[in-house]
Amino acid sequence: MKALFASSIVLILFLSASCDNYRSTEGFSTVTGKVGEILVVAENGVWESDLRECLDSNLTQFIMPYFPDVATFELIHKTPAHFEKGVKRYRNILFLKIDPNFKGDKGKIVKHTDVWGKGQIVIDITAKDYAMLEQTCKSGLDEVHDIYDRGSWERLIKHFDSYNNKAVKKTIRDHFGIEISLPARSKIVTKQQNFYRVEFPAASRPMQFESSGGRSEDVGLILSGLMIWQYDFVDSTQFQFDNLLRDRDTMLKYNVPHEIYGLYMGTQYEKIVYPEIEKAVSKNGKVKGYDIRGMFMFTGRDIHSTGGAFWEFHFKHPNRNKMMCLSGYVDAPPTTSWTHSLREIQAILRSVKLK
Repeated sequence: MKALFASSIVLILFLSASCDNYRSTEGFSTVTGKVGEILVVAENGVWESDLRECLDSNLTQFIMPYFPDVATFELIHKTPAHFEKGVKRYRNILFLKIDPNFKGDKGKIVKHTDVWGKGQIVIDITAKDYAMLEQTCKSGLDEVHDIYDRGSWERLIKHFDSYNNKAVKKTIRDHFGIEISLPARSKIVTKQQNFYRVEFPAASRPMQFESSGGRSEDVGLILSGLMIWQYDFVDSTQFQFDNLLRDRDTMLKYNVPHEIYGLYMGTQYEKIVYPEIEKAVSKNGKVKGYDIRGMFMFTGRDIHSTGGAFWEFHFKHPNRNKMMCLSGYVDAPPTTSWTHSLREIQAILRSVKLK
């Protein structure tokens, strides 16, 4: 894909907000719109063409293996005329432009930051005709997705760092030797020698449901938090997938009981939501390890209770010779979007620094 991208696209430029093509008329304020949205600005003919399928398949990638499905982004559309008359501070904006005066033999992708809002990412895809625009999108949208994807959790890290969580962060730093970014009003609710649980304030997100009078909207309550655990590092076999899952289930069994006696948090291993593993690295590039994503449930006594999603980062702390895990969890109704909450978990995992 990297080679294909290099051969098909003229250039991706990283320009500042002072670019002459864009002049802010709304003041330099924080971005608006949902975390999981990309605003596509294009003429109706372009938006309603076959290019729409290309946009959907490349920009609305799924975060696996959750159920219901969790997409990285949802696409919303405005025509250029509509965009000019409305709010321009959407966090992610993609312009699709056909310019007959464009001189290149291949389309061009240009990135701008902080154009109409602080933390905003604006990307232009320009071509001389529809065929060139379609080819440019087919070759370059995967890279465009990655730019928006990284921007999503980097914004959240910056947002979390603006909160005063000094006491909680200091306790974690002193005990585990790591620094992490956390949402406002986070609190430590469990403290064991090798296990902490941090609870985030309950959040409300819109959810849709069917009623006798048609579609209505209610509010779904989302409970989320972060578990931190450590154990002695022995050898590299501890990073094997099955071993990480075994150690995860052991830590949860003894440290995360349910309110119903005999039940405890465990991992779901059904085929449709079987956990997935991939290499991961922190924002500063200094902490390397593995992400595991999957679903949890409460189990025990031959019965099962409700659960949700988890996303965790496993790594070795070189200064303490410990295996470390930061495991975020989200418990929410299936009719409520999990995208925002999972992005918050991702941001926390990526924020980790060694102390």
